[in-house]
Amino acid sequence: MFTGIITHTGKIKKKTKETLFIEAPEDLYKKLTPGMSVAVNGICLTVTALKAPSLFSINFMPETAKKTNIQYIIEGDLLNLELPVSIDTLFAGHIVQGHVDDVSKILNIEDEGNSRIFTFIIDPKISKYMVDKGSVAVNGISLTIIQAFHDRFTVGIIPHTWDHTMLHTSKVGDFVNIEVDVLAKYLEKLVVHNKE
Repeated sequence: MFTGIITHTGKIKKKTKETLFIEAPEDLYKKLTPGMSVAVNGICLTVTALKAPSLFSINFMPETAKKTNIQYIIEGDLLNLELPVSIDTLFAGHIVQGHVDDVSKILNIEDEGNSRIFTFIIDPKISKYMVDKGSVAVNGISLTIIQAFHDRFTVGIIPHTWDHTMLHTSKVGDFVNIEVDVLAKYLEKLVVHNKE
């Protein structure tokens, strides 16, 4: 489990058909061990190997590539990295599982005061879990939805988030991973079950 509070970014040094080799900051790299989970752009993946001084690798299945933006990222791209929740973690975001629900495209980025408003296209099958002022994870970043529509939603990005995540490298047309609030899915399950 993760919180969606991004503390580090890493860079893709090499990408093969089933492996990503990621260069990580030294302080995060020192906490990694083979077999542990790490969120990479919001995808819960397993560290497979460490190579000093700062390179680690993760494997991904064809299904993961098909259902996430791994299929679009290339060598040199910046990625959001988050270690899993521990007993010492300050729970400051929302519950993020690292299970991507859909891939969305950036429709618009607009400056507004000191922030940026992002608009994302979204499949209606996912939009039903989104509400104004609700939570969503975009490339693993815990964000508050400004407006939720049938086929799109907006979020505001403050300067700190812009500067400390991969979003400052993003542009209109880029693909991002979306994870809706798991509490909405549990609620739907309970409501449907009670109607049966």
